[in-house]
Amino acid sequence: MPLKVQTTKAAKAAAAAAGSKKSKKKWNKGKVKDRADHMVILDQDKYDRILKDVPTYKFISVSVLVDRLKIGGSVARVALRQMEKDGLIKCVDKHSKQLIYTRATA
Repeated sequence: MPLKVQTTKAAKAAAAAAGSKKSKKKWNKGKVKDRADHMVILDQDKYDRILKDVPTYKFISVSVLVDRLKIGGSVARVALRQMEKDGLIKCVDKHSKQLIYTRATA
């Protein structure tokens, strides 16, 4: 059995430092969700599109308007209240957290 060669403290420290040069493994690839860029102020063409398209939907809610029309939630809530007042849509269920509407049939 060969004799073990004694190393100095400085040699041991240098060997330990050389072994830790490798970077740690990253577990995620750093994917970041794209931030939605929805309109918070209506322009005239978006307003006209809301008045034309939304009353034809079978199921109407704030989340449907946000998703399809790319508008903010507060704008969608105001638009729904206005269309209900005008008689373009009718309320199915009204809850503090979720408003569900459908198209108004004569």
